[in-house]
This record gives sequence, C-alpha cells and structure tokens, in this order.
Amino acid sequence: MAEKTKQRLSYIDWMRGLACLFMFQTHCYDSWLSEDARHSSFMGWSQLGGTLPAPLFLFLAGISSALVTSRLRQKGIAAGEIARTTLRRGAEIFALGLLFRLQEFLLGWGWAPWTDLLRVDVLNIIGLSMVLMGAVCYAAEPHAHPSVEAAPGSTWRNFTSIAVSALMALVIALLTPPLWTTHRPRGLPWFLESYVNGVHIFGKPQTYLFPLFPWAAFAFAGLAAGFFLMGDWARRNEAKAIFSLGAVGAALWAFGLWLDTRPGQFYAVYDFWHSSPEFFFIRVGVVLLILTLSYSWCRWGLGERGFSPLIQVGTTSLLVYWVHIEFVYGRFSLLPKRMNSIPAATIGLATIFSAMLLLSLARTRWEKWRREEAPVMGHGRTRPC
Repeated sequence: MAEKTKQRLSYIDWMRGLACLFMFQTHCYDSWLSEDARHSSFMGWSQLGGTLPAPLFLFLAGISSALVTSRLRQKGIAAGEIARTTLRRGAEIFALGLLFRLQEFLLGWGWAPWTDLLRVDVLNIIGLSMVLMGAVCYAAEPHAHPSVEAAPGSTWRNFTSIAVSALMALVIALLTPPLWTTHRPRGLPWFLESYVNGVHIFGKPQTYLFPLFPWAAFAFAGLAAGFFLMGDWARRNEAKAIFSLGAVGAALWAFGLWLDTRPGQFYAVYDFWHSSPEFFFIRVGVVLLILTLSYSWCRWGLGERGFSPLIQVGTTSLLVYWVHIEFVYGRFSLLPKRMNSIPAATIGLATIFSAMLLLSLARTRWEKWRREEAPVMGHGRTRPC
C-alpha cells in the first residue's frame, strides 16, 4: 500500500522538481547575464518562466497540507490535533525563512543592509500560508454536526473543505489590488505592512517580494485541489480527477484572458502582471495544466522510467533552494555576476543543476542510512565502520 501511494503521488515530486528547474534558470540568468544579454528576447522568455516557481511551490504546499489533513482525518484524529500539526509545520517553515535571511545577512556582512533581515521571502510566505490553512481548515470543521464529525472521510466534509479553500483563494486575489494601492495599511510598521503587500522600506510594493496578498491565494488554490484529489470519487478515478482539474485550469486561463479584455476598470489602479485577479486566474490555470501534464508524463510517459532527476530534486526542494541561492546570488557565486554570455550562463546553470542533484542524492542516502541505523543504535549495538 505504501508503494502504491508513493507511485500515485510521484507526479507531485516531479512537479516540484520542475519548479526547482524553473527557479534555477530564472536565478542563474538573472544573476549572471551581462547587460547586453539581459536585453535579449531570450532573457524575456527566461523571466516569463520565472513567474512559475513561486506559484508552483505555494500550490504544492497547499496540496501537501490537504493530503496530510485528509490522512489524519481518515485515522480519526481530532480536528484540534490536525490543526496543531499544520500550524506547527507552518511555524517551522516560517522560522526557517527567518534563519535563511539571517544566514544571507551574515554571509553578506559588510554590504548587506540590516533591513534584509526582515525581507519577505518565499519561505516566509509558505510558512505563514500553512499557518493560515491550518486555521481555516479548523474553522471550517463541521463542529455543529456531530454525525458529520464522526465520519472523517465524509463527502460533505470534503466538499466543505474544497469550497472554503477556493473561497479563501478568491478573496485574497480580489483584495490584492486595493491593498497594494488605494487601501494600503499605512499605519503598520514597514516590516509588518511588507507581509501584506511587499512594501519593504521603499514606500511602495516591490514586485520581487512575496507578500501574503496575492501569494497565499496560490496555497489555498492548492489546498482546494488537494482536498478534491483526496475525495472518494477522485481516489477511485484518479486519471479522470486529474484531467478534470486540467479542464478547470484551461477554463480559468480563458476566463482570466476574457476578463482582462472587458471594457471599464473595476479597480482604481490596475496592474495586470503583478496584482490583478485576472493574472491570478491565468497563473492558477497554468499551474493546474502543469499538474495534469506532470501526472500524464509520470504515468504514461518517461517521468518514472528509471531514475528521474526531477523527482529526486523535488523530494529535497527546500534543501536545494536554500543552498543554490548562495552559489548564484551570494558571495560564493559560481560565475561573476552580470558579466556572462548566454552560453556561459547556460553552462553555469547545468553545473548548478548537477550539483544540486548530487546534493539531493547525498541527502536522500544519508536519510536512508540514518533510518536503517536507528534500530541498531537503539539496541545498543555499535555503528559499523
């Protein structure tokens, strides 16, 4: 059963590995290309691909939260304990985000401003999104209906979770434009307002940061998708369920494009590429289509034929994210920054991916060795040489 579950969900790791690949290319070309190369169409396509990693990571964090919550429900775990599990994991990732910023500040000692310690990065928002998802799932529990509560895998309970998660994603997306412009919470200190709209210390939202609005909406979209996939019908009809999500993705993509062409303007300030609900619908649509393609590639294509580098990297995405940053943007950059041609930067990208793959393999083997050694050490036997 464990092996079947692993095979069934390997497309999630493959998709996470694909997000890592998009992230590597975005960071490498952004850090290493010369000024002339940065004005090429190649750089434009690279940056367009760079709009995918953060939505993918947050969406997959939502799916993972739904899978864990559903499995705990099926075991009959109390709603409060399930919420504490999700809140604890979200708090851990948020703390890791703060630790990552501290590391980067110390490695950049002498030129990094102290305000970078409070910069809102993707790890911070993944952690906070998980905290919010845990709280929302707990609040949505049917406490007033004991008969539903007694059936952990009930259809009604799962439908409620899907509806509430999707509604939260929509509300966050719709509130983003005013919270970035006309209704900014200016009374908050900048380091708190930055979690709302990414203002940091610059007096206006910075598009390269990751505030809760709109980024948490992708996590809630993933949460809704995850609860759908864990439903009774979806587990019996896996392929149909995945392709249903792909159809929803195509519809959202078309709806976002159609909505953007409507005459008139609902918001006082409109920024399609960064804060508009239309672009959110399109990106969620793209993510759902990537989910469908990932599933198809792993089930009927070459995704699981032999060793898969993307699946391997996807299983250790947090580690490779943490490490590669310093060798691309940091003091130990593999190539000189802003001084390289496209071919040279591409060779650097291949080197980074290979190094992160080796690091991922080393981490996996160490974890396996540790699990195998734990019972031996527990019985008082010495570790073999």
